[in-house]
Amino acid sequence: MQIQVAEVPIEVQKKKIKNMHLYVKPPGGRVVISAPLRVSNKAIELFARTNLPWVRRQIKRFQEQPRAAKRQYVSGETIYLWGEPYRIVVIESQKTAYKIRGDKILLYLPKKSSVDWREKFMREVYRAELVRKTEVLLPKWETITGLKSSEWRTKYMKTRWGTCNIVVKRIWLNVQLAQKPPVCLEYVILHELTHFIEKHHNERFYDFVAKFMPDWQAVRAQLNNLRLDAVE
Repeated sequence: MQIQVAEVPIEVQKKKIKNMHLYVKPPGGRVVISAPLRVSNKAIELFARTNLPWVRRQIKRFQEQPRAAKRQYVSGETIYLWGEPYRIVVIESQKTAYKIRGDKILLYLPKKSSVDWREKFMREVYRAELVRKTEVLLPKWETITGLKSSEWRTKYMKTRWGTCNIVVKRIWLNVQLAQKPPVCLEYVILHELTHFIEKHHNERFYDFVAKFMPDWQAVRAQLNNLRLDAVE
């Protein structure tokens, strides 16, 4: 459900948890309250009003962050791969491909390819890199946690880094994870595997995550605060 407190719309999610939690989420400052099932709507609204000054500061911080200009994917531009900057070098070619050479990424592209076409090609570059890294890291975390996925897939998502189907144990990973440091991918993998034993983001869920990644909160902050360089 959604409530309105002053000028701020707030999404309310009631869950099997012990305490209320307030989040202001990037990139635009969406406000979410997670509340125990037994808590009344009046208590939730009071909680929101009490924290309204903090919420306004966080929303302002997100709104004032500089936005990335739309990329052209031409020589000289910088993109991020696994948290590191790479300078683009475009090479005209009828056969599309990419190669990483030191701090440069060579893009072999048709001469008259459009910006939209190049953007789609870069998504496939990120997808290929994500697949390569996940083939190593997912088995690692399955071994560490003792939790197994039946399959995993990749897709471009605007609002989630990962998701899963707990019935069939299928994991989906956001292609844009390839822009982030590898530890962020590891956190998302651990997060989605944990859902196989706990559906909700409750104390049991985060206790399990913390057991295997004690600094998960710092990693999550890194994941959410680093700007996405892919154009949405």
